[in-house]
Amino acid sequence: MRDKDNICACFIEPTGRKQLISKHNMKKVLVTDYVHSSLLSGFRNLGYHPVYAPEIKLETVHEVIPAFHGVVINTRIRTDRALLEKGVQLEFVARLGSGKDIIDLPAAAELGVEVITSPEGNRNAVAEHAMGMLLCLANQICTGNREVRDLYWNREKNRGFELEGKTIGIVGFGNTGSTFAGKFENWRTSVLAYDKYKERYAEDYRFVKETSLEEIQDKADIISFHVPLTEETRRMVDAGFISKCRMGVILVNTSRGKIMDEDALIEGLEAGRIGGLCMDVFANEAPHSYSGEEKKRYKRLFSMDRTVFSPHVAGWTTESKRKIAETIIQKVKSHFSLQ
Repeated sequence: MRDKDNICACFIEPTGRKQLISKHNMKKVLVTDYVHSSLLSGFRNLGYHPVYAPEIKLETVHEVIPAFHGVVINTRIRTDRALLEKGVQLEFVARLGSGKDIIDLPAAAELGVEVITSPEGNRNAVAEHAMGMLLCLANQICTGNREVRDLYWNREKNRGFELEGKTIGIVGFGNTGSTFAGKFENWRTSVLAYDKYKERYAEDYRFVKETSLEEIQDKADIISFHVPLTEETRRMVDAGFISKCRMGVILVNTSRGKIMDEDALIEGLEAGRIGGLCMDVFANEAPHSYSGEEKKRYKRLFSMDRTVFSPHVAGWTTESKRKIAETIIQKVKSHFSLQ
């Protein structure tokens, strides 16, 4: 990869065939994760040459990025200023999903690189997953499943509770928050929503009341978080936040792990201030890299009752893989006025 003016590299296509990529007139797009085949065919139809490298390492991306006009990324490829500056021909960065925290947005704006996200593609998947985790918690499904497999039959121990009559608080009313709210339309619940940066956002959801964060903390039996990770939201759910919530509140997080203080969650569960916890995201999602302190923290957290965990897969469905691809292609087509 030394000759950046005449890049020549082998990448694996979905079919398993190898393609030899050399300098040519078509604009090239580097696809750095596993995607639906419609993303690749969509780029071809728009006149791009997609280079499919789903297992490419970050350091290799830094080496080859000067040859590309677009790059499709997921969480592995942190797109910082150094990478963007090396992309001398880069016109866009397309994010598989919604999180912008892995992209240096000021640098992208300064360098004229368009940032394209695709939350429309996985918002329903995230909403359904959050609902599924909540129902598992409410009905003791995970615990019951383990016990039945061990031939342990205790019906009273696994008595659950119903969502009907509960007050649901939703923090963040964007793509996923509003879609999650929609799941409760006919569930006979009270739904409260808070979004600091929007007004009249629930007009199409007559069963949802726009309110303050304080009212959600005061009244909600269940609070679900749908916010991006920013300096403002980092560790927003700390001991102080939890102390203002109703005793026994249930927390659901399918957004970003670092919006929560995990030590405060453990303390809240132990003290009974938190009555249940559903988490798809964590501050550190690479177990092999856990420090000694993190190993102790997660061992403690994962051993606790009244919890449901999953490995950051809320938006990870067969359908969302296709819908994310379609969303990215449509946005690239629209932004660059392509046919």
